[in-house]
Amino acid sequence: MSPSSVEFHKIWIEQCAATEDIREQFGVKNALDYLIGEKLFHFVEAAEKDADFARELPAFVAAIQRLFSAEEIRAYLDYLERTKFLAPPEPEIEIEDEEEEDDESWSAHPVLGAQELLRFSRIRQLLQP
Repeated sequence: MSPSSVEFHKIWIEQCAATEDIREQFGVKNALDYLIGEKLFHFVEAAEKDADFARELPAFVAAIQRLFSAEEIRAYLDYLERTKFLAPPEPEIEIEDEEEEDDESWSAHPVLGAQELLRFSRIRQLLQP
């Protein structure tokens, strides 16, 4: 497939396939972190801006629900809520790791934090009808 014909809004299909390998090699928590904690959050953000992603979102959610039990999803979302969204902010320290800076940025900026919290709420609603 040439780069111009890549359908980025269908990337979730490959991500779901990769999740099965992650689950097998590294466990369910790592698989949930990858697919929901990372990929679904980014996908929902893209769906807020792009109609192609928005159209694919229900199929992506359905695939996640096939890969994980309702209990695994609920427990993971509860874990995220406790550790990321309701946890007291950690003291600011200079961190060189780019991933840590990304995680920290939303909590340091109220508007980004509100957007991320709304996105989390939407994801919870999508995954737990």
